Amino acid sequence: MKHYNPSSVAPPVGAFSHAVEVHANARRLYVSGQIGVDKDGKLGMDTAGQAKLVWNNIELILKEAGMGLSDLVKVTAYLTDTADLPVYSKVRSEVLGENKPCSTLLFVPALAHPDWKVEVEVVAAKV
Repeated sequence: MKHYNPSSVAPPVGAFSHAVEVHANARRLYVSGQIGVDKDGKLGMDTAGQAKLVWNNIELILKEAGMGLSDLVKVTAYLTDTADLPVYSKVRSEVLGENKPCSTLLFVPALAHPDWKVEVEVVAAKV
């Protein structure tokens, strides 16, 4: 994969890349929106707990597909409260480290269940 952050465009305002190019022969994995529940269906108690479970679930799905976080191409995150951004961003940064996939973050009035605070879907690719 090749990351693009051209000097002719303002730099990203966060830990992401403006664009990521994927090799034509790469396997692609599209992961549905993951929510902050563990394998037994227990919901994380707060935004940090839910965000950690979301990213844990994503890592486990990637692993099942023979991929890892370094294979992420695109992340789309949905939060229900703007006040939760710092908490979510901290968890995301801890998980992704130096990985900088393309990223979009949206604030929405609600997710599919009123107790859900964060949902994240990803796209990964690996040759």
